[in-house]
Amino acid sequence: MAPDILCIGSVLWDIIGRSPAVLRLGSDVPGRITRLPGGVAMNIAMTLARFGLRPAVLTAIGRDPEGDELAAACARLGLDIAYAYRSEDLPTDRYMAVEGANGLIAAIADAHSLEAAGDKVLRPLADGRLGSAATPWAGPIALDGNLTEQLLAEIAVSPLFAAADLRVAPASPGKAERLRPLLAHPRATFYVNLEEANILSKAGASTATAAAEALLARGAARVLVTQGGKPAAEGQAGQGVIEGCPPSVLVTRVTGAGDTFMAAHIVAEREGQSRRAALDAALAAAAAYVSGEIGS
Repeated sequence: MAPDILCIGSVLWDIIGRSPAVLRLGSDVPGRITRLPGGVAMNIAMTLARFGLRPAVLTAIGRDPEGDELAAACARLGLDIAYAYRSEDLPTDRYMAVEGANGLIAAIADAHSLEAAGDKVLRPLADGRLGSAATPWAGPIALDGNLTEQLLAEIAVSPLFAAADLRVAPASPGKAERLRPLLAHPRATFYVNLEEANILSKAGASTATAAAEALLARGAARVLVTQGGKPAAEGQAGQGVIEGCPPSVLVTRVTGAGDTFMAAHIVAEREGQSRRAALDAALAAAAAYVSGEIGS
């Protein structure tokens, strides 16, 4: 059975340390350390699966014990990993973060294997399994910024992506710059936070609405900009910008919130909801996630 959506990017192990305390530089506090399947593409795919879709992941996973365990976890979660590149010589990637009562303190993403795999992760889009240059994949694709800058620039003009409904998310503010070539893609929708939006637009906006307007002015076809608990914005070229306010909740975690927002918005639009309803649904899902009500 063909997948409903392709999720291209990082699938790795998330190692997250969380403490209810306010953390400062050098803090040494009690808390919990968890290891869960993660990565931007993985988080999006897991949320899509919870909403009943059939996502397939295009990524790099090592053939080491950690990779075998991760692949098994993906299968249990309802993700199609048949198209993933399984490397014999690259280790499975990892992400490590520390979160406190005052939010994300620091994080390190070790996605070097995905970067080293390069365009090998895209082979199913070219060899006929999911499409080809003559008959490109015409469904939705969630693409994250953990791919290399060179590969993302190639994707921006590749015939393999010409017919796709392309949904794009930076992996982090530090990698947002990589996505600039995709701003000109006529079928791309960007999901960014305020910091990432300002990196892409170089506008220095102070609100999500202003940031969305700046990205549209830079040539983006469509953007969604979030700003934590403050109003978010959705903008489309020629149709203006709308705002939505996230529900007020107690924040218990932050890693993965943006990915949940993106996945929920994709699902809402798939169901035929209006611009405003889809934005509100995505904000509600993200709020439920950060409060600990959904996901794990």
